[in-house]
Amino acid sequence: MSAENSKKVGMKQKATHELEEFAGISLYLAFFFCSIAAYSALLLNQFHVSYFNYGAALINALVVAKIILIGEYAHLGKRHETKPLFQSATYKAFLFGLLVFGFHIIEEVIKVLWHGEKLTTAFHTIRLDELLARTLIVFCTFIPLFAFRELGRVMGEEKFRDLFFRTGAVVETGVSDKD
Repeated sequence: MSAENSKKVGMKQKATHELEEFAGISLYLAFFFCSIAAYSALLLNQFHVSYFNYGAALINALVVAKIILIGEYAHLGKRHETKPLFQSATYKAFLFGLLVFGFHIIEEVIKVLWHGEKLTTAFHTIRLDELLARTLIVFCTFIPLFAFRELGRVMGEEKFRDLFFRTGAVVETGVSDKD
């Protein structure tokens, strides 16, 4: 196989891997964000189904998943990967939560500017309390996400996926209840 062909195969494998990562993170986040949308509707006594809220939650999950992949590509939180898994996962959840918070602020500013308001007005109309509450929910959602991602990184992706999705994989990975 020529060097050019092997480079194309490598790029195709990397693109496939990245797409799988994106889909997995998106599905995880969509589950939580749609749950929050349903809970909010019940809390506010809005029993009529608003598909817009679920659609917004799904789009938000896709955007946040992409933000996570960009952050990982930029090696955000890499230096804490030598620490215990709990520390590493919590640190990454906090760091990526701040990243998402920053993107939410930019999103809100763009919305205000899109509607013809001035930049100074944009910062007065942003509901910081709402953004902080959303960031807290995202942080709590990120803790198990990054715990599983860190566990997969330490165990190796293939063993980790086998452990979760293949019957009999517990014995093959060497994990048992006797240890």
